[in-house]
Amino acid sequence: MSSHLAVIGECLVDVVHSETSAPKAHVGGSPFNVAVGLARLEHPVLFAGRRGDDDYGRMIARALRSQGITSLLDADELPTSVASATLDPTGQASYEFSLDWVLPGTEDLWTKLQGQQQELEHLHTGSVASMVQPGAGTVREVLCRARDVATTSYDPNYRPTLVPNREEARRQVEEFVALADVVQASTDDLDLLYPERSHTETMRAWLQLGPALVTVTRGPSGAMALSANGFAEQSAYPVEVADTVGAGDSFMAATLSSLRCRGLLGAQHRDALRSISQEDLASVLRTAAHAAAITASRFGAQPPTAAELRSAQDD
Repeated sequence: MSSHLAVIGECLVDVVHSETSAPKAHVGGSPFNVAVGLARLEHPVLFAGRRGDDDYGRMIARALRSQGITSLLDADELPTSVASATLDPTGQASYEFSLDWVLPGTEDLWTKLQGQQQELEHLHTGSVASMVQPGAGTVREVLCRARDVATTSYDPNYRPTLVPNREEARRQVEEFVALADVVQASTDDLDLLYPERSHTETMRAWLQLGPALVTVTRGPSGAMALSANGFAEQSAYPVEVADTVGAGDSFMAATLSSLRCRGLLGAQHRDALRSISQEDLASVLRTAAHAAAITASRFGAQPPTAAELRSAQDD
């Protein structure tokens, strides 16, 4: 029986504003971007994210089909979610949201995620999906079930505009960290959630909650990772930055791709994932950093194909 990867989370339309060009609409959302990143790296992907029966929703449906991603949910009667992104002169984005996050019941969604004639190998989630009710509760229940048959991953992608109460946000984030085998966050996430302690202190605290590995992206400063066998760092690869939209999501997708290629995804491989060597951890970071650099070099969330990533690593 073949296996697949699944992503559960928001898909929305990013309307990007900058000082140098007219607003542009792109399909986005952190989990959607991870799904596209995995598909472009030639992995079979199922995606569970809501969209409305409107022009933006049809744009999302076309984008999923064009990437060969199987969409598990039909359009509903609510408007498609929109994120308005404003780019500063360095290409960094800040966001405002107009969104709804509702999902089918846990039983229905779990049945869809298991697929037909395939087994679920890995489930990724994060961002709005893990923060905004009522959908966040369903995502948590599905993640709990998934751990029996699959490995799991999580990226908080924390937005204070959605959950302004820091203590509540910490509680929610830590619940999902404890359910994940692979956790990724940015230094922005950590500064907002835990301003009183260093990034490495948070990495150690999260690792103690249960994940096999924790990675942290640091923008132009690169990335770092921590597992039971040690710590690794990776410098960012130099590129002319177009914008940073989706770079962290490409990093996540490439991390999961690298782990899958090493036979470390799937519940039956959880012990091996926990024992990942420092050498393999460093190699995973290098691959993910290449993917993030390629994405940052072009406008919008445009993760690399497998061929593009191989070419970058060969240079």
